[in-house]
Amino acid sequence: MSALAASASKPPRSWTLRVGLVLVALHLAVALLTLVWTPYDPTELAGRRLEGPSLLHLAGTDRLGRDLLTQMMIGSRIALLVGTGAVAVGALVGVTLGILAAFASRWLDDALAAALDIMIAFPTLLIAMLVVAVSESASLFTAVLALGLGLSAIFARLTRILAKRVIVLDFVTAACTCGTSWPGIVFGHVLPNIWPQLSVAFALQFGLAVIAEASLSYLGLGAPPPNASWGRLLQEAQGTVFTAPLGAVLPGLALVSLVIGINLLADGLRERSDPRQAGR
Repeated sequence: MSALAASASKPPRSWTLRVGLVLVALHLAVALLTLVWTPYDPTELAGRRLEGPSLLHLAGTDRLGRDLLTQMMIGSRIALLVGTGAVAVGALVGVTLGILAAFASRWLDDALAAALDIMIAFPTLLIAMLVVAVSESASLFTAVLALGLGLSAIFARLTRILAKRVIVLDFVTAACTCGTSWPGIVFGHVLPNIWPQLSVAFALQFGLAVIAEASLSYLGLGAPPPNASWGRLLQEAQGTVFTAPLGAVLPGLALVSLVIGINLLADGLRERSDPRQAGR
């Protein structure tokens, strides 16, 4: 009986979590590798234009003669950097607003909730485009800031809903009765109890941030050259997709594999936080 009880208490083994971790870890390993080594310099015209795969250029070259494998590796670093930065900015702003709304008076809570609903009505990509347009300069920092602000409303609304469920529970009421300070309640009781759900949301929005960054770069509003974003590689390869298809296929596959890995990771985290989801 004790063995059965021990096995029942263990979190479910999730193949989605394992596969997601492998895919994300592969991209992370490539991104870290680019910090110390790449086959060629990203700006070097290392061969003829639109060469096919060879021993010198395993993935061929692009329309300018740059090594495509090098560009792809740099793209992994850009995608992970932008995704991590956007989620960090969105989480910092959104969780703070959500906690404030949950503890605010009713009229202020209603006002913040209405403002969040209006922001969520606008697509994250559209908000990011507006922020980039206002800044009048496309850069990696601008893309991170724009996407983070776009995600903040989603995180704020989720945090508000989850926090309002927790603050009415008995142990929070007991903590208030004992004289626990407001920061003590937030960091000691509220955030630890809503963190599993927030972590799933962070993982899901990370994938959306990666896609949004690629979209911004495709439109010329993302990280400027020599940053080899996958979106910019797709934009540059659209005119040669029939003569040199690898220039479009490889960035697309890289983008899809990273987003699938992140979504599987999020599903695995959801299953671990709520075992009832494991059988669905």
